[in-house]
Parts: sequence; structure tokens; C-alpha cells
Amino acid sequence: MTDRDAETPPDSISVEGLRTYLQCPRRYEFAHVDGLEGGETDGEDEATVERVALLRRALCDALVDAAGDDPDPETLAERATRRLATLWDDHDEHFHSRAQRRHERRVLEATLEAYVDRVGAEHAAGIGRLEDEREADRPLVGPDLELSTTVAPASGAADGGSRASESEVDSDLDPVTLEAPVDYLYADGSSLVAVRFVPTLWPLGYLRYRSDWERVEDRFVDHFDPEADAFDPGPAAALLETAVVLDGLRNYRDRLGLTERTCRYVQIPLADRSNASINWVRETVETDIEVVDLTDVYVDHHTFGMTHEHRNETVDGRLESIVDRIRAGAFDPGERWDDVRDEECPDCAYRVCCGDYLETEVGFDA
Repeated sequence: MTDRDAETPPDSISVEGLRTYLQCPRRYEFAHVDGLEGGETDGEDEATVERVALLRRALCDALVDAAGDDPDPETLAERATRRLATLWDDHDEHFHSRAQRRHERRVLEATLEAYVDRVGAEHAAGIGRLEDEREADRPLVGPDLELSTTVAPASGAADGGSRASESEVDSDLDPVTLEAPVDYLYADGSSLVAVRFVPTLWPLGYLRYRSDWERVEDRFVDHFDPEADAFDPGPAAALLETAVVLDGLRNYRDRLGLTERTCRYVQIPLADRSNASINWVRETVETDIEVVDLTDVYVDHHTFGMTHEHRNETVDGRLESIVDRIRAGAFDPGERWDDVRDEECPDCAYRVCCGDYLETEVGFDA
């Protein structure tokens, strides 16, 4: 199959859309151009996504209630637990037994308590400091607080990874808005930190265990090289997401009147059960959470030295080229088809209508 003409280029692209495009351009076409339902949950089942949404809402509501109160962990946990109980009563997920429903609620409550014990009270205090400092009355807590930035079209950048110069920008095309949701902002020292609750951290892959850009640069670049033996859409998408969040956060920071603060981006998982300890006899659950700051692994210190901002020329340039490809309707997986077929097709809901996949399975003649 070939690419289609982009009759109506998108006005905006979400970071979820960018992730989908890296996984499979054809999947992006089905989901974001054709509007077909298929689910984009990064491998998480619908029930998990809905439970994370409940916990996200409970925690954000508790943080809003705590603004200015400087609450202790016990008070914050109590507020969040009460809010979760209300949301859970209205939650209509099907369980095979009442015992399972009680267990899943205990897991959520244990995760909530782990969040509060680990960072919750500290973050609530940081939100309070921003409330006092900000010059504009803009929200600091979501959930789904939208940050956005724009990318101007760049001629000749669709296949490359470098940022276009002003002379290369096609002035006939409007910039594309890139959107990234975060759940709240808080002050940490001299930084303004954006936090996003996610189901798990597994899409980050090697980013979880490497603390600086120099240790991940080659793998990021190799993902976009058909000749390289690398296909890592999860970590690559996370770096693109970090670029969007940080630039959007800088824009939001300026509107808040907090221009002296540097920007950082943190993810916190709410459905990672790898650290859970379950006692089925006593019906208790204990767990812990891992907080991952993606800023350091994204920042290119060479670019930082020139701009004095948390940026990465390689990632930012690749982001521009991907936006240009989406704008141009470049949805053919091309030379990466073998990787896409092996890694993404087995769990893809669009296989039944994907000509690329059906052609390889059925063996249509040309």
C-alpha cells in the first residue's frame, strides 16, 4: 500500500498520536485520520485504564482540596481515600465476585497510600508554593491539564532529524499544535515540575535505567534507522513526549509569571503491581511506587549549554520531521514493515482492516 494524500493536514497532534505513529504509521492513520475505534492504551487493558482514571481523579481532587493547607500525609491520604470511595461506588466494572471487587479496591487504596507516603505531601506543599507565587489565575491541578506547543512546517525535514532553519520553513502552512496532558504542577526548589500519572513505566524501556542523554542517544537515533537492528517505539515516544511537555510547560510557566523557574517532567505509575505484596489470608495489600524524572535523560548538555534551557536538538529535530510526515500523509510503514509486523501487529486491533497486514498473511498477488 502507498501513502495517501493529506487533504486536510491536522491542526493538532497529541503525544498519544505521536506514540502511535512510532509504533505503526498505518495504525495512526486508522485511529487519528479515519477515526476508527481500536484503543490506544499502550498494552493496558480497558479495566486498568479506567481504574487509573479513578485513582488519578481521587488524587488530583485531594491535591486541590489541600492547596494552601500544608496537609500532613495522613490528612492528604484520608481526603484521597474518601474521594476514591465515592468514585468507586459509581464504578460499574464487571467482576467475577464481590471478593475480587474488594481486592481491586484494596489495591487502589494501597497505591494511593504509597503515593502519599512517597511524594504526595511534598508535592501538595509545592503546589501551595506555586499558588502563592503565580501571577495569573491558571489551574495547577487537573487531571488532564493540557500543555501545548507548536511546530512550524519545515521543508525537507521529513526524512531527517535536524531542526530546520528559518529559511527552510514553508510559510504557506500553518504550525501544528502538539498537545500533552499532565495531571498537576508543583514547585521543587527552583524548578517547575509537571507530573503525569501513567498506568506503568514499562513503555519507557531503557530510559528507566539510564540517567543521561549520552547513554541513550545511539538507541534513539537507531530506532529511526532502517539499517540498524533496533525498534524501540516506547522509549523514543517517551523522549518526544518529554520534548512536547517541557516546551508546553515553558509556555505555561511564562503565562503564570514564573519565568525564573526551570522546567522538569515526572511520571508516576498507578497500576504497576510488580512491587505489590498481597496477603490473601489477612486480605491486605502493600505496595510502593517508582517516580521517574525524564528530564535528565532527555537533556542534551551541548544544547543546554547554548540555550540555557532543557532542550535536545536531536529529539526536537526528529519531532519536527515526524510532524511533517504526518502532515504529508506518510502512513506507509515502508522499510520498517518487518519490525512493525513482528512487534506491533500481533496485538493490533486494526489487523482485520489493514491491507499491509492482510497482504502478508494472505499473500495477494501484485
